[in-house]
Amino acid sequence: MTADWSPLTAELAIWQQQGLTLPLWWRDDDAISSTPQLDRLSAMSDKLGVPVHLAVIPRDVEIGLVDYVSARSNLIPVVHGWAHKNHAPKGEKKSEFRLHRPLPEIIQNARSGALRMRTLFADQLCPMFVPPWNRIAPEVVNELPAAGYRILSTATPRTSPQAAPALEQINTHLDPIDWRGTRGLAAPETLIAKTAQLLRDRREGRADNAEPFGVLTHHLVHDEDIWAFSHDLLHRLLEGPGYVWSVARD
Repeated sequence: MTADWSPLTAELAIWQQQGLTLPLWWRDDDAISSTPQLDRLSAMSDKLGVPVHLAVIPRDVEIGLVDYVSARSNLIPVVHGWAHKNHAPKGEKKSEFRLHRPLPEIIQNARSGALRMRTLFADQLCPMFVPPWNRIAPEVVNELPAAGYRILSTATPRTSPQAAPALEQINTHLDPIDWRGTRGLAAPETLIAKTAQLLRDRREGRADNAEPFGVLTHHLVHDEDIWAFSHDLLHRLLEGPGYVWSVARD
């Protein structure tokens, strides 16, 4: 895979000329067990010096993953819904935490996710809620603090630092996978142009640069191109104005 990084290189040069800095974080979704792919993710995290906020599916997590994460300080477990089960009717976008079933049942799933993950990971757990498919109803968002969460993470630039009272919003901004097409790497030129535009929006005040810029990966489905692009993107951002941001362990 070859890619023309010049649009991003040019934008990063402007950031450096203006003395700007970019908080940078990394989230990876859908972990259940320790796998060779997770080994690779952890090794890449170590090499780059960027911790991974590992979104773990509470209902199905295996004890082996708990031991694996406990031995690696670069992996920060967060709560990824409950069962990663779609409850939306046919024809609607997939979701687990929109109002396609009674609200008390949905809230109970959020509470169960926090409880199971806290029981397994103890004080390693970060109190971040990541709804599957990055979709969640506002009514559910409002109940997350009472369920034990302090951060909500979905996708796209946030419109407010808080998703609800006592609930910070920390989103992801770039996912390199072409989910609606090949399910491989999206067109590199498109991804690079999108990243440059997202940074330009921050630099010119159209987006909140206090929000950490989030790169989203899914280690279980990566091919070689996705691994290579994700590494190169993170490396280039860190070589420029980026500095590592991570949630302090609770």
